[in-house]
Amino acid sequence: MARIAGVNIPTQKKVHIALTYIHGIGHTQAHKICESVGIPEERRVNDLTEDELVRVRETIDNNYTVEGDLRRETAVNIKRLMDLGCYRGLRHRKGLPVRGQRTHTNARTRKGPAKAIAGKKGRK
Repeated sequence: MARIAGVNIPTQKKVHIALTYIHGIGHTQAHKICESVGIPEERRVNDLTEDELVRVRETIDNNYTVEGDLRRETAVNIKRLMDLGCYRGLRHRKGLPVRGQRTHTNARTRKGPAKAIAGKKGRK
């Protein structure tokens, strides 16, 4: 297993797909990394030489915020919004959707499982 940015990436997958297992690297950035290091699209992780792995690691370390640093930065940004008491911060604090979605119906992902209300079903 190749280890990049503290993550064991799968060895049987193509390099640009395997790089997306790192938090903070998506398809576009994975393609850019492969292009800058000079790795062809069809190469697999287990076919990489040690030198190519080192170049990929250095590229990611120098140019991208990934994994722990990115998670920490996101958490700090959310905490800042909550401390400010702005609308987005209040929505984060209450566990409700932050980006303007409706909550009358739906929003179950943020609100959690529906809570039963006594006497709601039997009314006519």
